[in-house]
Amino acid sequence: MERGQIRERLASAASMPKDVVMKAAVVTVLGDFEVCIENYRGITEYTDCLVRVQTKGGQIRLTGEKLQVEYYTNDEMKITGKILTLEFIDGRKKE
Repeated sequence: MERGQIRERLASAASMPKDVVMKAAVVTVLGDFEVCIENYRGITEYTDCLVRVQTKGGQIRLTGEKLQVEYYTNDEMKITGKILTLEFIDGRKKE
């Protein structure tokens, strides 16, 4: 059984939120103009048309127009602008 599956089952059995147990990124999208990301590791690229954010499981890639990181803390960030795409890029190695 994969480590992620074990953590997911433990979270379910203990009635704990999966994002806490698995340290998964939480992405909240508001229309096509705002994205909040929690549980991220860092910003790897930032321009007005591309923002790449590193997470435990890989990367989150946003493309758009006039993108701006409104704020970021150790736990959360808010990106605004005209969001065209939101991609999740798996960082885990395939065996």
